[in-house]
Formats: sequence, structure tokens, C-alpha cells
Amino acid sequence: MLTGDGSLSERSGALPVKERNKKAAVIGAGLSGLTVAWELVKKGYPVTIFELSEQPGGKILKESEERMPRHIIEKDFAPLINNSMLETCWGSGVGVSGGMVNFADLLARYDAIYLGTGSNYALPAGVDLTFDEQGFPSHDPKTLATAIDKVFIGGSLILESEKRSPIESVSHGKIAALSIDRFLQGVSLTAGRSREGAYETLLYTSLKGISPEPVYIEDRPGELPNSEQTLQEANRCLLCTCLECVKACPYLEHYGSYPKKYVREIHNNLIIIKGGRGANEKINSCSLCGLCAEVCPGNLDMGEFCFKARKKMVETGKMPPSAHDFALQDMAFSTSELVALHRHQPGFSKSRALFFPGCQLSASSPHYVGRLYTYLREKIDGGVGLSLSCCGAPAQWAGREDLFNENIDLLKKNWTALGNPAIITGCPTCFSVFRKVLPDLDCETIWTVLDRVGLPENSGAGVKMKKLAVHDACTTRYDKPLQNSIRNILLALGHQVQELENSRETTTCCGYGGLMSYVNREVARKVVEKRIAENPEDYLAYCAICRDHFAARGKRTYHLLDLIFGSSDHDLAGDQGPGFSKRQENRYRCKKSLLKKVWGEEIQTREPGFELAISAAVRSSMEERMILTGDIIEVISHARSSGNVMENTETGTMVAYYKHRNVTYWVEFTVENESIYHIQKAYSHRLVIKG
Repeated sequence: MLTGDGSLSERSGALPVKERNKKAAVIGAGLSGLTVAWELVKKGYPVTIFELSEQPGGKILKESEERMPRHIIEKDFAPLINNSMLETCWGSGVGVSGGMVNFADLLARYDAIYLGTGSNYALPAGVDLTFDEQGFPSHDPKTLATAIDKVFIGGSLILESEKRSPIESVSHGKIAALSIDRFLQGVSLTAGRSREGAYETLLYTSLKGISPEPVYIEDRPGELPNSEQTLQEANRCLLCTCLECVKACPYLEHYGSYPKKYVREIHNNLIIIKGGRGANEKINSCSLCGLCAEVCPGNLDMGEFCFKARKKMVETGKMPPSAHDFALQDMAFSTSELVALHRHQPGFSKSRALFFPGCQLSASSPHYVGRLYTYLREKIDGGVGLSLSCCGAPAQWAGREDLFNENIDLLKKNWTALGNPAIITGCPTCFSVFRKVLPDLDCETIWTVLDRVGLPENSGAGVKMKKLAVHDACTTRYDKPLQNSIRNILLALGHQVQELENSRETTTCCGYGGLMSYVNREVARKVVEKRIAENPEDYLAYCAICRDHFAARGKRTYHLLDLIFGSSDHDLAGDQGPGFSKRQENRYRCKKSLLKKVWGEEIQTREPGFELAISAAVRSSMEERMILTGDIIEVISHARSSGNVMENTETGTMVAYYKHRNVTYWVEFTVENESIYHIQKAYSHRLVIKG
């Protein structure tokens, strides 16, 4: 800001204002005129004020000393009055008579003139303006320009009596100053000014949780509030910002700004041809859950914007290969021959229904998949087929439309081969994907089926009746029938339903959606912690990955299948769930177990020919670094076959590596009896070893 002597304050950090070669005159030193002068001086225009009285202030000087102390007025005006680019002419009237400054002379001497003489003054003689029907000088209401070239007008001269407030006068001063600045630069006075003054905005400020404060009301005209009452009234003011989505979403909150800025940063990131792309992490960290659009008064969907940005980055080759590589490899495993399975029910050549449990339920609770499949075969006539695979959501979330479409085409091929049966999904995300991309498919979830046909005999025997807080999966946000079925089943099992503060349409993500937990673990952790802090009761989830994410952070959480099939000899809600390696192993075991129990077929397991000894600490480190047991086996196998091993002769520790796709894995180990490998450390890099 400008200091009293016209120099710039050192705290402002701004460059000195360069004086311009055009100057302006302000007639009248009321609030509107002083505002015009201040705004123009800040832009570097020399300004001269002509005021009939001997001091600035206009109408506010008529207020009592008690209401408007003069020392405060003088302090507020000082930065302008003492500015080196301002000239003041006190006691100088403007007109044509002797002793007055001639208006025609001002027109000749100055490049722009502002008239702010106030309602108690007549227009200066020589100002040839017409008047409107209400008796006000004619002017453009948007720019405050008059019919006289380079003359602008404002303040009480053109304000109706009920609008003559200090705020209106200041507003006129800012509008006129902008018009004068544009006029002096020779640019449009009107372009881009639709949002000046009062206009209806999309700004929304929630009053939720804000208690009304008593209003100070003057009992008698002229009575002034004391300092305590004044402070009380000032404290009633709210900071009117619309951050509903930021309040609801830890992802948006994490980056410390607001959606409009994020959109601009992401857009700029997409159009960069050369150089770094600072918004990559921001684009890839969103869960794409849609909560922001639900709570936003303007329906801004950051998830949709980030999703489109990911696809664009993939299409243009700008998506970092590290962003979603692990998740896509996990999806490839789920659709591989090792774990995928597509079969009719034994004894049937066509299936009336097809159970598609999804890769996450098979990974978390393979034993429940078998029990559900057995029950469905008992309740549904005409044959129930089984399809173990992945719906392709990870590829879709990663913006890899090519991989996603390949997966959907393969699923459709297998579905057609089974006779186009109705599909029953065990995962809400699978159901959401199929409903969107295959709308003609007859598809529903296991939960609406169980709600309709009834629960298995002896359901719920393993878990005592209790109150449970229901977490709705974010992919079911607008699926009211599914959400109702969950609550119906809970009640049928004898439990009490506790609704979370954010449920159904406003439910939150568990941190897995959009592959958030792979890209930005810090944000995913914040998402989980915010969600599990909403209610002290045990949680109930019907998405396997939601359940495991909450339990991994210490929140007691049941999967709905725990309540149906679980036994009392295990703390089902306290089980933290499997890690990455165990999830893949569970998928394989799920297929192996079902083939043996249902179809009487055995899978020959291929053993690596050696054993791994991995401590709990090393396994925890592997989990954090997203290194699988299978990756360790690959490294050791490669080392055994190639002989590429480095040995620390002092400690006896050996180091080997193996490159798989984009990642090179390193393992430090010791060997016992040439067949037991004790793993000391495992880590990975995105590099290529040459030579």
C-alpha cells in the first residue's frame, strides 16, 4: 500500500507506481470523490481535488464527534491527502463567476473529470448536462459516464434519497475510477463489467452449526451502541465463503485451496507442451466418488473433471507410468487364467443366473464366496453359473479406456457363452460399472437378491445383536433400493441401524475409489480417518474393500456377510484384513477351492523350489512399498537361475534384483541350507539396469 508520503510500504512487496502522463480532476471531496482519487492515484495518475469547503469528508463531517471522531477520519484520509501524486485545492468552487475555477478551463487542462459535488450542491455552472424524469443528471448507469466527453458523475448527485449511504458513495467512486482508467487508456468502458455492483451469485454459505446471535437494535433514534455492543454486532458477521465440497472432502481440503483454482491448475497442466506438470498428483489423487457434486450448490463435479483429465493424459502420453501401475497389475492378475473362472453350475448347459462376486470380495473373504454360491444354487432354479474376474474398474479409474474396453469385451464374451444369464454381483462397484456400461444387462446385487428371497438358515448366529453404523459404498450413492435392502437385512438379523451423518446420497469414499490409496496414501489416510471418526459404534460395510480399509485403521467394522455367515469364535469386526500379497493368494485359493468342491477338479500348484522366511516387520515394509511376495519369489528365482547376486562379504548378506515391466525390485537376503531364504529388506525403483 502507499504510505503517507506517497512511497510504497516496505511490507507491500509491490513495485513503485510509475507516474502516468495523463491526469484527472475530482470536483467534490465527499466519499465518492475521495474514492475516485484514491483508486486513480494507486494506478499512477496525478489527481487534483477541488473542494468548496476547507476539508475532505463531505456528509460524514456532519456526524457528531461522538459517532464519528475526527481523529479517526483524519487518520483514514491521510494516506491519500499526503500522497505526492495528489494536489488539493480547498475552498475552490467550480463555476463561471469571479473567484471560481472555470469548468471550461478544467475541461481543457485535464484528461478526465469526476463530478461528485453531493446532493447539497448544484452542478457547477457551465456543466451542460440533461436531466432524467427523476431530476437526476443523465448518465450511463454502468460506467457513470455522461454525455460530455471525459466527464463522469456519481455519489449523491445521482443517488435516490433512500440509497444515499456511505457504501453506495464508495461503490460509485470505484466504478467511476475504473471507467476513467479505461477511458484514459482508450479501451472499452463496458467490457467484462457484468459483475460490478450488486448481482446474484452462486455463493452459498451454510448456516449449519451456527447459532443465531442477538441483534443490537437502537431503542431510541440517535442512541449510539457502546463499545461492547458494537463488538458484539461486529462478531455476528460470517466469513461468506462457499466451501461445502472442501468441508466434506479431505482430498479437496488437503491441497488448501478451492475447486475453481484446482480446475484452473488442472487445465493448465493439460495444455503444457514442455516442462513439468505440477498437477499430476492432484489429478490422480481424487477418488472420483461424486460427493463434491452432491454437496455443491452449483453441482461442480471435481471427480468428473479429474476423470476426464486422466483420460486426456493417457491419450496424449502424459500419464506417468508409475501412477496406476500397481493397481493395473493387480487387475491383470484378477483377470488372468490363474484366478479367473467362468462356469455353468454342474449338470447345466445353460445358466439362468450368474454369480459375479468381484475381485475384492474374493480377495477379502473367499470362504464367503463359496457359501454364497452354494446358497444361490439352492434358491434359484435353472442353474447358477459362476464368474471369477474383475469388472475393470481400476482400468477405468486410471483413464485406460483401452484396457477397460478390452476387459468389458472379454466379460461380455464369457457372459454370452454362458447363455446371457442375469448377473448377481457381490460387489457394489461391479454393479455400478455394469449398470453404466452395459445398461441392457439384467443385473442386481447379492443384497437385493437376499432381501427378496430371504436369508440362509441360521443366519446371524455368530454375531450378537447390536447397534451398527451403516457405511454406504460411494458407488451406491444414488441407489436407494440397494441401500434399503442393506437396512432391511440388518433389521432381519435383529440389529439396530445407526445412520452416519453422511450416508446414502452424501456418503463418503473409503479411500480406495479412483485408485486414491495407490496414488496418494496421505490423502487416503485422511479420508479414512475422517470417515471412521463420525460415529463411535461399530461400522457395517457391504463393500469388501471399504470394510478392510476401515479395519486397517483400527475401526471395528463388519462386512454384512460376517453377520450372515460369521462364527462367534473370531473377532470379525477387529480383523484388520489381508495385505496385498494375501489378497492375491486368496483369489487363487478361491478358484482352487471352488473347482475342487463344486466341480471336483484339482489345480496343480507350481512351487518355486525354495522357502521364504519373512518377518512381520519386513512384511509391513513390503505392504507399505506395495511389494508382493510374488515379486520376492521372482527376484530369488532370477538370482538362482542367472547367478546375478552381489554379496556383502562382511555380513554375508546377498542382494539380487529383477525387473518386471516398469519396476526393478531389489531384495537383500541370507540363505539357509541353500533352500530357505531369509528376507532382510525389499525395495523397488523405476529404473533399468544396463549391462
